[in-house]
Amino acid sequence: MFNLANNLTLARIGAVPILVILLYFPSQGTAIAATLVFIAASVTDIVDGIVARRRNLVTTLGKFLDPLADKLLISAALIMLTQLGWAEAWVAVVIIGREIAVTGLRAVAADYGVVIAADRFGKLKTILQMMALCPLLLHYPVAGLDPAPLGEALLYVALVLTLVSGVNYFYSFGTKVMWSEKSAR
Repeated sequence: MFNLANNLTLARIGAVPILVILLYFPSQGTAIAATLVFIAASVTDIVDGIVARRRNLVTTLGKFLDPLADKLLISAALIMLTQLGWAEAWVAVVIIGREIAVTGLRAVAADYGVVIAADRFGKLKTILQMMALCPLLLHYPVAGLDPAPLGEALLYVALVLTLVSGVNYFYSFGTKVMWSEKSAR
């Protein structure tokens, strides 16, 4: 149950309170530390998947924890950025709302025995969200360069991809559950 891949995922979840505490006391130093924690946690998302597949360590627990860890990490970062005034609240609401809606759809689909797996848009969405959040977390100018405009631009691109991915999940849910023979039960 607890193998290397799952432990990496748990480390990502463990990074969430550290990220929140660092951002609770905003300064250039804590912003840099928060960005480094976020990057390290984001890298575990890639590594745990590689480890799980290569070592045949894919587990039901891992399938549950991995997307949960992503949602916790990204949601915590967005909420703290919003609290600090470094990101728009409506963007955080749309992104977090989509995550909750898709999680709910997956749960209903699972009740029908249907698995709605992450598609390429969902995976790309997560990567782009993580990439966008890094310069936003860094916030303070470094070597005379302001990272905020890059982060804001990437976040809006991630927002569009978040919506596209959400529509894809709803469509997949409709075709596999709502409009299929499985829903006749």
